[in-house]
Amino acid sequence: MSAIKALNPKAEVARAAQALAVNISAAKGLQDVLKSNLGPKGTMKMLVSGAGEIKITKDGNVLLHEMQIQHPTASLIARVATAQDDVTGDGTTSTVLLIGEILKQADIHIDEGVHPRVLTEGLEKGKQRALEILESMRTRQGNVDREVLLSVARTSLRTKVSTELADHLTEIVTDAVLAIQQPGQPIDLHMVEMMEMMHKTENDSRLVRGLVFDHGARHPDMPKRVENAYVLACNVSMEYEKSEVNSSFFYKTAEDREKLVRAEREFTDDKVRKVIALKREVCAKDPKASFVVINLKGIDPFSLDMLASEGIMALRRAKRRNMERLALACGATPVNSVDDVTADALGRAGLVYEHVLGEEKFTFVEQCSSARSVTILLKGSSKYALLQMKDAVHDGLRAVKNALDDQCVIPGGGAFEVAASRVLHELALSIPSKARLGVQTLADALLIIPKTLAANAGLDAQEAVARLLQEAQHRPLGLDLTSGEPMLAEQAGVLDNYCVKRQTINSAAVIASNLLLVDEIMRAGLSSLKG
Repeated sequence: MSAIKALNPKAEVARAAQALAVNISAAKGLQDVLKSNLGPKGTMKMLVSGAGEIKITKDGNVLLHEMQIQHPTASLIARVATAQDDVTGDGTTSTVLLIGEILKQADIHIDEGVHPRVLTEGLEKGKQRALEILESMRTRQGNVDREVLLSVARTSLRTKVSTELADHLTEIVTDAVLAIQQPGQPIDLHMVEMMEMMHKTENDSRLVRGLVFDHGARHPDMPKRVENAYVLACNVSMEYEKSEVNSSFFYKTAEDREKLVRAEREFTDDKVRKVIALKREVCAKDPKASFVVINLKGIDPFSLDMLASEGIMALRRAKRRNMERLALACGATPVNSVDDVTADALGRAGLVYEHVLGEEKFTFVEQCSSARSVTILLKGSSKYALLQMKDAVHDGLRAVKNALDDQCVIPGGGAFEVAASRVLHELALSIPSKARLGVQTLADALLIIPKTLAANAGLDAQEAVARLLQEAQHRPLGLDLTSGEPMLAEQAGVLDNYCVKRQTINSAAVIASNLLLVDEIMRAGLSSLKG
């Protein structure tokens, strides 16, 4: 009888072989769910929420977040895989497949009487050797140019969306990251805004070197399109102010009340007049220029009227994050008061225009000379298409950023996994102890990636991998999913991120080792002690 049973008769316990079987079956189950999604030829999953909302995706991270996983072990693996996505932006499906396959291969040895501790020692040795192989396979070190980034983005995007759409989004994603990159500073992907428009088709998506606001001007007489614009970004209230504490005013006569209203109006109008005076000052020097005001706070109808009569285009209640981006996009310095504002605080934009789509309005700030904040405008005919594109673009941006941060890439198409498997099999033969079985387990498990890629492409997995192993003796070869033949991945432009592969190997080996060493599963929380 289990010791925990003596302490708590209501506890649920799974011991030794039973506990291991529970863990391995959970890992296999999760692996079988995600297996068909891997690679550019993977299939889609349709997720239906309790409210009947539909999501169609093949992104492992989205699936693991959205699926309701009840099994504790499967939930643990899912959390590890989604943490991988948070760190590197990719590799979720690969991590799940690798953990499942390591446990599946380990199960064969455990059935023959090998102790899990021996296997985990071998797994650790295998992991260290695999990481050394990964280091040796790094290419283009310190020479990550635009062509390499395009290949990395294309490889990532093709695993999420159709080939045609992936190729269209590749340049958009790469140029977006290169636009916000500043020498000597970390890349902040928050400076790339993603704006969705349910309009036209997916292939009409484009990169806007500037900003897109999801609202328009609030006055019918304001210009809808201006060129060569000065942009004032401000955080100034141009409407009646309400006091922050409860207060009341008492007046003896109606004249006093009128006087108070006029004074209050005059206070607001003064601010507007200062903006108009600045506009006249800068436009006097450049008669072809126009003026745009983008305000974080409100602008009341009277103030809008005054601005419209001067031909000023004004947007109110802009989002705070957009004000940060606006400063980087067009060079405007956000001001909190119009009292001492000068022309130096103004930004420049070649074109500012309003686009009306049904009842929604969008304002585009484009043609900024040195935009360090950009917008990816995603267009699609349906909500599902836009969501799928948004997830794909997010992963594409992370892939390009990773390549720039690592300053190197890894040949893709299963090239690393095949090379590592070959070397680990040779290493296993040189280890005299039983730990060789752990190394062998990892060597066999790594082949799940090329096998699954081949199977999803409709190829004979065993034959394709056997040919790869045979031909990849002296150089890293990946699998061409169209012909099923081995290919030089680097020449074919199939490149993966170094940090994603490193994280996948580390996570999978550590979690698989921990699960193998579990010899008792207890459900004995505080709730089971009650009553």
